[in-house]
Amino acid sequence: MNSKTYRCWAEIDQSALRHNATVVSERLEPDVQLLAIVKANAYGHGMVGVAKALAQAAQIFGVANLEEATILRRDVWHPIIILGPALPEERVPIADGGFIPSVSTFEEAQDFDRAAKESPVAVNFVIDTGMGRMGTPQAEATALFKKVAALPNIKIHSLSTHLPVSNEDAEFTRAELLQFADLVKKLRAEFPGDYKAHVLQSAGVLAFADPPFDIVRAGLMLYGISPFPEFQKLLRPVLTWKTRISLIRDMPAGHGISYGRTFITPREMRVATLSAGYADGYPRHLSNRQAAILVRGQRCPLLGRVTMDLMMSDVSHIGGVEVGDEVVLLGRQVNEEISATELADRAKTISWEIVTRIGSRVRRVYV
Repeated sequence: MNSKTYRCWAEIDQSALRHNATVVSERLEPDVQLLAIVKANAYGHGMVGVAKALAQAAQIFGVANLEEATILRRDVWHPIIILGPALPEERVPIADGGFIPSVSTFEEAQDFDRAAKESPVAVNFVIDTGMGRMGTPQAEATALFKKVAALPNIKIHSLSTHLPVSNEDAEFTRAELLQFADLVKKLRAEFPGDYKAHVLQSAGVLAFADPPFDIVRAGLMLYGISPFPEFQKLLRPVLTWKTRISLIRDMPAGHGISYGRTFITPREMRVATLSAGYADGYPRHLSNRQAAILVRGQRCPLLGRVTMDLMMSDVSHIGGVEVGDEVVLLGRQVNEEISATELADRAKTISWEIVTRIGSRVRRVYV
C-alpha cells in the first residue's frame, strides 16, 4: 500500500537507526556487545522492522515479556533477553523458547531450573542498586548468586542492574556504578565464569561509559532521541509521524472549536481537520498547550481539545492548503522540526512516552 492512502502513519528511517547504532559502538571498546532494546514495539517504531534493520549492528535484543520475545523470535535468531519478571505460568515457555529470563529471587531461579530440558536455562541475574523495581537487594546479592549459580540446570548469562537517575543525578549515578563494579569484581573472584555484566542504558552510554562493562542496553538513543540535550546533535531521529488534512473550513469569529469549547476563534480562521487523534496515540494532554503541527514546512497551532480520531489546526497563514495535504505531527518537514522532546515538554511528560504511545492503527512504513 502506498503511503498516499494512509490517514496516519509513521515513517521509520532505517539508515538513521544504523547511524545511531554506530554512535553507540563508537563510544565503546570493540568487544562490548550491543543489547538493542526493542521492547514496547521498539519504542513505538515497530519491533520486528527495527530488529531486522539492526540485525548486523546488535548482538542481543531486549524485550519486556514472553509475548514480545515470541513474536521477535519468528524473524531474528539473536539471543533475546526478557528484561521484566516472568509470571509463574510463563517460565516453562520461556525455558522452552531458549530466551534469557531476568531473575531477582531464588524462587524464580528454581522454577527455571525445573523447567530446563535438554540444556541449562541461561538467566540474567538482576541486582537492585537503587531502582527499587526488581532485582535482589545489593546486600544479599552474593549469597543469592551463590545459590542460583549452584542450581544444576541454570547458567548465569549476565549480571545487571538499572540506573534510576542517570539523567538527573550524576553524583548518585557515579556512586551506584562504582558499587556495582565492586560487586561484579567480587562475584567474579568468588564465582569464576564467563558471564557478562551490563548496566548502561542510553544515558549511561552517553555520559557514564567508563567503564562500559561487557554489554550496553541502548534504547532511546537508537531511535535518535537523547536524554541529554547536549548529545542530541550526535543522533539522527528515526521516526516521522504523519497524517493528512481531511477537511478545511472557513470559520467565523466567535466559533467554538472541539469539545468543551475551550478555544473560541478570535477572528475569521481557516481551520484544517486532521486525520489523527488520541486513539492514534497523540497525547490529549497537548490540548490547549501551544502544540503545533507542520503543514507545507510551516508551524500551525493546534486548536482546542484533541479528540479520539481528529484534531483541528489553524492554517490561515498558509496559502494553497488543500484536503489531502501531508501533515507532520512529529519530525521534520522542509526546514522545521517538531521533536519528541518538544511534545513531551508541552505535555508535561517524557520523550519515551511520546513515541511508545503511538498506536497500532498508525502504519509503520520503513524507508
